[in-house]
Amino acid sequence: MSIYNKISAGFAMGTAEPVTAGIEDVIYIFNQDEIALTFDTTNPMIVSGLTAVSTAKVYKFEGTNNSFNTVSKLVKTSVGPRYTEEIDFNIAGLSVEVKSQLHAMGFGRVCAVVINNYKSSNSAVELFGAVNGLILTDAERNAADETVEGGYKLKLTNPDKIREPYPPRAVSIAPQSGTATYASTLAALEALTV
Repeated sequence: MSIYNKISAGFAMGTAEPVTAGIEDVIYIFNQDEIALTFDTTNPMIVSGLTAVSTAKVYKFEGTNNSFNTVSKLVKTSVGPRYTEEIDFNIAGLSVEVKSQLHAMGFGRVCAVVINNYKSSNSAVELFGAVNGLILTDAERNAADETVEGGYKLKLTNPDKIREPYPPRAVSIAPQSGTATYASTLAALEALTV
């Protein structure tokens, strides 16, 4: 049996642009069925377009002081590699509106776009939950927790027994004319944001 997927490149650690840990304190979240994804025709690892279905929007969550984190883990299965994806973030609030959003994230599937601190890569912006979406699996509020001032600590992850077929996808969206850049990708996200 031949292997249909083969490695095709190597890499070296760069001293001019060393890898930087973490993600920016902003996450873009949208309902999985409300934003259509377009994948690059030559590379399924790249999302080249996000299109709102009807009047759907992308919701922007902002934090401070490294309050957001992402994790992607390879899991070997009998049908090949799969990936679990997690996003941890905090919400500094406990209004009825916040609680309604948390409730909705626990039932419906969402996708999330994050921005890595390391920008010298074609994966500076990444999409989590591209195929199977993410659900809210943890929502904890400790009123005495001073680290989030009594707000919620949240975790978005894959639904039970469902994993992604690829690691988080790169998001690279071109402007009306020209090639995709970091700036054009952020502009496309912001154009869909409430």
